[in-house]
Amino acid sequence: MTRLDGRNVVLGMAGGIAAYKAAELCRLLRKAGATTRVVMTKAACRFITPLTMQTLSGVPVARDLFDLTEESEIGHIRLADEADLIVAAPATADLIARLAAGMADDLLTTVILATQAPILLAPAMNVNMWSNPLTQANLARLRELGRVTVVGPDSGDLACGWVGAGRLIEPADIADAAATLLLERRAERSRGGDASSTRDLAGTRVVVTAGPTFEPIDDVRFIGNRSSGKMGFAIAAAAAARGATVTLIAGPVWLTTPRGVGQRIDVETAAQMREAITAAAPAADVVIMAAAVADFRPAAKAAGKLSRRRSTAAGEPSGAPPLTLALEPNPDLLAELGRARRGGRPVLVGFAAETGVTGEALAARAREKLLDKGCDLVAANDVSTGGVGFGGDDTALTLVYADGRVEPLTPGSKTIVADALCARIAGIIPSR
Repeated sequence: MTRLDGRNVVLGMAGGIAAYKAAELCRLLRKAGATTRVVMTKAACRFITPLTMQTLSGVPVARDLFDLTEESEIGHIRLADEADLIVAAPATADLIARLAAGMADDLLTTVILATQAPILLAPAMNVNMWSNPLTQANLARLRELGRVTVVGPDSGDLACGWVGAGRLIEPADIADAAATLLLERRAERSRGGDASSTRDLAGTRVVVTAGPTFEPIDDVRFIGNRSSGKMGFAIAAAAAARGATVTLIAGPVWLTTPRGVGQRIDVETAAQMREAITAAAPAADVVIMAAAVADFRPAAKAAGKLSRRRSTAAGEPSGAPPLTLALEPNPDLLAELGRARRGGRPVLVGFAAETGVTGEALAARAREKLLDKGCDLVAANDVSTGGVGFGGDDTALTLVYADGRVEPLTPGSKTIVADALCARIAGIIPSR
């Protein structure tokens, strides 16, 4: 995830069984470099000990609004003032209700009420509590404030035995959402605090593809690749944060839809991705092809599951004879988009994932792809380099423009690099 060096995060924990996940969230925030102060309600202390959270955060846990040591320095105001972000995870139905009512009856609600920092709520509760109109009304009221962001919950098996929405999303997803909020706030501050100045894609319709494609061999097996989709999802999040109306076309990945994305279309095969792009691209101002689309697919999908013990031509059973798999090329989606463009629209951004190629050779590969596919911009990277390849949280991109410019972006987290990429894309969009 994004480096958070020098950032102050308050992790607020309410009382719910999902409190155990907050321990991992605390670890992730500290690993990213954030100073993390934990505030626990009395109920949260019944599920996980303050000693555990103190050990993980490296500082004493704040629990009591009337603690003589803390409050001799007006501790709740100090926590509120110093926070760059407050994350409430888990945010129970009770905590959400008290916040919506403006109550300050314990340390956590007091800190949240007193802060001017953005607030990230990660709800966790029983499915019926989550769907209760009162809970939804409370969340709607908090969202109207403009500083409250809600991530999750996930759906699935709940600790109470019910199945449905209400499960706390994974700590890594909460940490990513926290990093995105802090990135947006830093961008606003760097522009004099004017949030509107960061919305250089406002009024722009952006289509982003992300993740791999899976091409079925039979009903069980497939041909795929190692793309995690993290880069495409980071681009979608960055474009939305800059004001774009974003359609995200995602291959088979396990990632939460980024905040602000208007539409997500899930696909599995290259043919399905082609269908989704064909429908979305004509209305788009920008298409960013970050997906790692499989170049080949099986010529024919076998029905059922291919057995390891297949019969020979003579009808005699064999052990495990070699399997010959006939492949045929998938359509070249990027080239098709390049040929279909009219009047330079939509702006077309391609990706060139190379292995073992760096520097001028990498730029040359990207330039060749740009000309061959008819792109305005190609972002190239060496996915074989440790730490910045498929599945990692960091990346290093070299941008090659249609006018011949070559620009290596500063390596960093995919969140940061995606934002830098979107800033460059905003600069090459024709007058709207």
